[in-house]
Amino acid sequence: MSDRRFSVVICVYTEDRWEDILAAVDSVRKQSLPALETLLVVDHNPALLDRLCEEYQESGAHGGSAAEGEEVRVLANAGPRGLSAGRNTGIAVARGEFVAFLDDDAVAERDWLRYFAEGYDDPRVMAVGGRTTAAWASGRRPRWFPEEFDWVVGCTYRGLPPGKVRVRNVLGGNASFRRSAFDASGGFATGIGRDGDKRPLGCEETELCIRLASALPDAVLLIDDRAVIHHKVPAVRERFAYFRTRSYAEGLSKALVARSVGADKGLESERRYTTRVLPAGVVRGLRDAVLGRPGGAGRAGAIVAGVAAAAGGYAVGSARARRRGGGFSSGPIAPVSGGPPVRAGSPVPDGPLSGSSAPGASPAASVPSESLVPSESPAPSGSTASTASTASTAGGHSG
Repeated sequence: MSDRRFSVVICVYTEDRWEDILAAVDSVRKQSLPALETLLVVDHNPALLDRLCEEYQESGAHGGSAAEGEEVRVLANAGPRGLSAGRNTGIAVARGEFVAFLDDDAVAERDWLRYFAEGYDDPRVMAVGGRTTAAWASGRRPRWFPEEFDWVVGCTYRGLPPGKVRVRNVLGGNASFRRSAFDASGGFATGIGRDGDKRPLGCEETELCIRLASALPDAVLLIDDRAVIHHKVPAVRERFAYFRTRSYAEGLSKALVARSVGADKGLESERRYTTRVLPAGVVRGLRDAVLGRPGGAGRAGAIVAGVAAAAGGYAVGSARARRRGGGFSSGPIAPVSGGPPVRAGSPVPDGPLSGSSAPGASPAASVPSESLVPSESPAPSGSTASTASTASTAGGHSG
């Protein structure tokens, strides 16, 4: 396991998160299984690019030597603005056999990469994700905020099975892939997902994982809840206005995914979430309200409001997609070879990053059309089992 080398990609876009970025990098440098390198991909922000180059200029990025796990390379996003193209830039230059992704406002626990590495004992495993916990700016969860909707703030949500389980897709801010997975399926699709501080769309990792499963039908994707990161939730995201906006945006994203690659994949998982997990949450909230427990009625109401917002977003997104056509595009990741190494601040050599459709791209797979589906979903039922000896018998869900 110690010979499994990880390139860790952290996509960044604003100096407002400077201290968070440094903390994220520091958490990677302190891993019990040292990373081969940390790749900071800057999304079209020259000032931040220069500042990070200066910060990490002696970490090996400029030809110097770095201790094991210490090397940091700072790169400019070589594709269009947005998280998907930034991740693709990192994949393109990664030297590791495995590529892990960490959000720029999160810190990983010390054994994060070690638990990822354990998941690849089975050669069929193409991706391993982890558990993301919320670090609330206020110090605690808002009383009205339902655990079933923790995906709104990029965290693991209530309703997911614990342990090491098979999933349909992993959470992009706490995930790892074999480098060969991208050779088979292409990179993250552009035209979907986040773009800085604009409307918080998502689902790019959902679409990628479904495409990967289509390209490699025997592929196994896992979640190991021991691979933990702590994701910072700023005060603005503790407000109901953000909750509603993010739920609406999830509906928009799902409409785009469904329009682009179909709507017949993974329905069983989504039905469990919408017909069992969420109603149980409403009942639990109402019961707490009757018993006089703080926040019960608010949580029940928030679940109903979140479902309504997501359904509205899905309806609007579907109508827009029908009028405008198209969707998003994906293509192969261009390996960086035959040229000088990419150094801090250097652009990635030209190549068919996944900003446009390209010959040889994997055929599209279908995704669920439900409007309220968190970006991480369990594998179909019937595949749930322990993964202690073989990952192919696992089943589960991530958030």
